[in-house]
Formats: sequence, structure tokens, C-alpha cells
Amino acid sequence: MKRIFDPIHHFIELDDGEVALLNTAPMQRLRRLRQLGLAYLAFPAAEHSRFSHALGALAVGERVITSLRRHDTYFASEADYAAQRRLLRAALLLHDIGHGPFSHASEEVLGVAHEVRTQAIVALPEVQRALSAIEVDAGELVALITGVKPPRYPVLKEIVSGPNLDADRMDYLLRDAYFTGVVSGRYDVEQLIGSLRVFERGGRAVLGVDGRAVVALESFVLARYMMFATVYFHHTTRLFEHVLHDALREIWPDPGALAGTDAFLGWDDFRVLDAFRVAHGAAPRALRERQTLYGLAADFNAERDLSRYQACHAALVARFGDGVWGDEQQQLLHRLPLGVDEGSPTVLVRTSTGVVDARAASDVIAKLSGRAYWRKLFVRKNGDALYEARRICRAIIDRAPGEGG
Repeated sequence: MKRIFDPIHHFIELDDGEVALLNTAPMQRLRRLRQLGLAYLAFPAAEHSRFSHALGALAVGERVITSLRRHDTYFASEADYAAQRRLLRAALLLHDIGHGPFSHASEEVLGVAHEVRTQAIVALPEVQRALSAIEVDAGELVALITGVKPPRYPVLKEIVSGPNLDADRMDYLLRDAYFTGVVSGRYDVEQLIGSLRVFERGGRAVLGVDGRAVVALESFVLARYMMFATVYFHHTTRLFEHVLHDALREIWPDPGALAGTDAFLGWDDFRVLDAFRVAHGAAPRALRERQTLYGLAADFNAERDLSRYQACHAALVARFGDGVWGDEQQQLLHRLPLGVDEGSPTVLVRTSTGVVDARAASDVIAKLSGRAYWRKLFVRKNGDALYEARRICRAIIDRAPGEGG
């Protein structure tokens, strides 16, 4: 048994087979991928890796499956529990293995989804041998991570990559909050995990919570919201991510050259930053020297009426042309806080009156369910452009409703 110390979960234990899986080259590459991409340019301590997050997700998953075993009759036997536990732990270790440098930015530039990469990487002989040694079926593992086919164990799918209560999210909220110093990103993880239960819904097993954990569930939902508002959609992070796309296209003029798995795995954050060091364009230089090419002209968070946003955007484009960038973040929140549309299922909660939707058990969750919106307008810095852009937007925002002009 190997013990690894982690600042979030303290000692994380792995057996010899899991250590061998951890030591494969694709897993070790995760040490060189930052969990929060370019957020370190806004939050200097946000240097943690996807490798540490993978270990953290495993630690959370272990606590979840142990709690389910203690409180539910979900497992058919000890052998069934042991098999599901092996599969769950391996899937959580490998769940981010398909990500590229700076995660979703490289995915957009290269045009290959990380789920596709995951399947290809899991199929590598080195990974296959490690999985076979711990008696884990690679096909079942990929189904839990990517959802490419119906999983054999739907509850494990929810724990690995579910819409609400997955170990991935439970760890990264705690980890990201710790390394950015954002106190509002914390939640009552002990109470939430200890209250997880398996319910039957429509003839299938689903993950839910005991009614005594409603407050913990509320804290979890609020923490996710706060992290998006404070960290993930921070204006500095967003503007550098916008510049990153141009920089990646400069060093990868032919995305097809990285279509192969070996070529793809040869790149990590370190190699990208090294390539930026010798690149000549404005975008790579801005990233290596932390030059803010754009400035925030105005933001319109939580607004459903887009008239002011659209008016400001149009006015800025008329004045500054393609030097204006509108950042509209809503589609990335398709699972925030729990359901997107009115008919979307959220978390099931067992109350004294039966198993109900979380929105019926909590006024807080009911009020937060649905989409959240973050819209920002940026203008490329050039002389007094930013000052003028802010003046233009301020005049439009201050205009009385219904006033012409």
C-alpha cells in the first residue's frame, strides 16, 4: 500500500496495481497540466495539476462508495462491492487523461473532443496492461468516463461523471478554492458524502441524498456558483484564455499534425509555454509576459434583458471594429446549479414525505436552479481605447429605460 499526502484529503492510499497505473506515462503527463489553466495569471497560487486532482477525485470516490456500502443494500455481495470499487477508483484516476494543454482551449483549436482522446489513450498497451493487472475492464471504464455507451453500473457513472454529485466536481471545488484562496468555494463535504444514498427511479438506481443533508447540498450548489463567479469566469482569466486561442493557432498551424495519440501526448503546458518563448506573435508574448492585450469595458452579469449589453456591444464595434470581444458565458453552465430547463431532473432527496426533487426540498436550490449568466465586453488596449470604451458603455447603461438615442 502506498500513501500519498494531499493538502485537501490528507493521506490517499493506493495498492500496488493502482500505483502501476499511476506510473504510466499518460498519467504522469497530468503532472504537467494545470487544473485551472490560465487562472494562475489572476490567482498566483493556482498552480495545482490535473494529477493531484485525479488523486483527489479517487479519494472522494473512495469515501462515497464506502458511505454507500455502510448505508445501502446497493451492492449484491462483497465480491460485487470489490469489483465496483476497483472500477470506480481506476476510472477516477483516469477521468482527465484525455485533456490537452490548457484543457478546453487546446480542444477547441485542435478540434478533437477529450472524450475521443480518452478512448484512444485507454487503448494504449501500457494502460491496458495496468488495467488488466487490477482486473478492470477498459470498456466499462471508458463508459463511466465518457458516456459513449450505457454503463453497466449507472450509480458509478454518476460518481465519476454525473450531472450533479460526481467525485470530480466534489474534489475540484475544494481544491480550486484552496489554491485560489476563495473561501466561498468551500462546502460541507463530510455531511454531503455521509448522506449519499441510492434510490430507485423509473426502474433504475440513481444517486441522491438523505434529507438531513439538504443544507450540505445547498452549500455545494452555492460553492459551485461562487467558484464560477469568482474564479472560472474571472475577467482576467477569460481575457487570457481568449488570447490563448490565437497563441495556440500560431504554434500549431496544422492541427492535424496532433491528431495522432502519440503526437498529442507529447504536448503539455510546459511544452506549450516553451514554444511561446520563441514564438514572435503578440499573443504568445502576451501570455509569457502577462501583458493584458484587452481590457474590461463593461460586464452584465445575471441580466436576462440583453438590450443594454447589445447596445453597448454595437456601439463599441462601431467605434473599435474587430478590437471588441464579447464574452457570453451561459452554455458552459449546462449543469449549474442542478438543472438547466424546467423539466430537467436535479438531485433526489429523501424526506419524511418521500423521495422528492431537491427543488421541492430546498427553497435555496429552487431559486438557484436554471441558467446563470456572465456577459462581459472587452476592448483591445490601444492608447485611450479602454477609457473611451468604458465611457461609451457607461453612458448607455445610465440611460433611462425607454430613452431614445
